[in-house]
Amino acid sequence: MRKHPLFYFFLIAYAFSWVALIPGILSVWGFLRFDYTISSILSSFAGPPVAAVIMTYITEGKAGVTNLQRRLRQRGAGKQWYLFILLGIPALLLLGMIVQPGVLASFQGLTTTLLVTYPAYFFAVFFGVALPEEVGWRGFALPRMQPRYGPLWGTLLLGVLWSFWHLPRFLAPDQGGGPGTGIANFLTNFSVFFLLVLALAIIFTWVFNHTGGSVFISNLLHASIDTPAAVWIPLFAAVNMTSVDLANLIAFGVPALLVLILTRGRLGYRPMIVAAPRKAEVVLQPIAPIAH
Repeated sequence: MRKHPLFYFFLIAYAFSWVALIPGILSVWGFLRFDYTISSILSSFAGPPVAAVIMTYITEGKAGVTNLQRRLRQRGAGKQWYLFILLGIPALLLLGMIVQPGVLASFQGLTTTLLVTYPAYFFAVFFGVALPEEVGWRGFALPRMQPRYGPLWGTLLLGVLWSFWHLPRFLAPDQGGGPGTGIANFLTNFSVFFLLVLALAIIFTWVFNHTGGSVFISNLLHASIDTPAAVWIPLFAAVNMTSVDLANLIAFGVPALLVLILTRGRLGYRPMIVAAPRKAEVVLQPIAPIAH
């Protein structure tokens, strides 16, 4: 496991998450009586964060786990990143939504309850969805995948694995699946989601590399992407989860492409010279050296 930490990280993350999700999926399809929401939450917390802590301890010991905890609390980032995450991201998503045919015409109007529901949803998503995922994806996997595969290929590989981790959820209504849906519906929904996650992975890596490898900032970004989906849907009668994913793809596909072009695929990834006993060693990672 020390020789192949990434392989075992993804193996544990997939296995624990999918096993926890099985009762919920079976319940959706009428084979078992179980609450899907509970199963979904257990799936998030049982997979990436558990895998990250296990593999960090195996490869780096207590010091590695302590460093991971530090990065969870690392809030030091320029104001421009907070503005981009908290205001720019929701604005991009809203733009991607209203350019879809019929969406703007279905607007139900703003209510004062939005001022309460948005922060409440954001808080719930930050701790219930973003945190468990980001401990794994950006807390453990990305810092190891960038130096091994390079920033671009490491990011795209992580995007592929991140998207397929969600695969069973497309058998449930929260991702447009469930009883009465066919294979064509499944393939369409997952294809849009797959392309979306690749675009998001690029943006996540770009932000991650410019904020010192902060998992906290990644959590904030993740929550800022997922929260509007829950809030906007009731405001637009023509919007469902599938159109939200398409809105995300429209909103973040072009920015992701611009980031790739402007950074020439480096995504803000800069080498660091780390002193070694005999000679300087170039380590291509933005945070403290870790075992590969």
